[in-house]
Amino acid sequence: MYNDVKDQDFMIIAVAEESRGEETAREFVDEAKAEYITLIDREHHIADLYNMVNVPQSVWIDEQGRIVRPAETAGSHDSWRAMNREDMSVPDDAAALIATAQETYVNAVRDWAVNGASSKHAFSAEQARAHLELPDANVALTNANFRLGQYLHAKGNTDEAEIFLNTASQLRPESWNIYRQTMNLKELGPMGLAADEAFFEKVDGLGAGRYYPPPDMEGFPKELGFEPPS
Repeated sequence: MYNDVKDQDFMIIAVAEESRGEETAREFVDEAKAEYITLIDREHHIADLYNMVNVPQSVWIDEQGRIVRPAETAGSHDSWRAMNREDMSVPDDAAALIATAQETYVNAVRDWAVNGASSKHAFSAEQARAHLELPDANVALTNANFRLGQYLHAKGNTDEAEIFLNTASQLRPESWNIYRQTMNLKELGPMGLAADEAFFEKVDGLGAGRYYPPPDMEGFPKELGFEPPS
């Protein structure tokens, strides 16, 4: 998609939110062989600035620096939760929903790149404000604990770091970014569970709640595509 529209005054900046640094993120960056800009954000500045809670999320910004679409799920879909955890396979109907979500979002970005403000997917200033979720005092406290926990971990003070990382995750349980990065740094989940086991237990706890809230976008599939655990 980028190669199709890169001459339309359009740019993609991809940012890996990875507390462990470039050695962990680089394999994905290298394999993508992207022609657009790719960055690694070890301290999660982008997530803080745009109030992101998961990946992939995206923000659309126009030539004047105005946010056209605030942070939103960038083409992913909850049907991945139908995955068989033994062999990582996904049922055909769930896979079809995932593919539709990806295609719909990519096509919307392409349409905006070509048509700009006249794209049906571009929000007006009022619509953008209505979709914007602003951080509050709890988010600021969460980010401070997370940042301090990262710093202490990098300095080798892992026991003290764990206190602040756990506090951050508890203060803002909806932030999957903070949860996953905390588990990655600790390499264990709550109560000593393996990180992946703890992750899926937390995901299952959502029930019919969304891991990837669908963006407000025409044609994007809203159904879950699987039967959530009761």
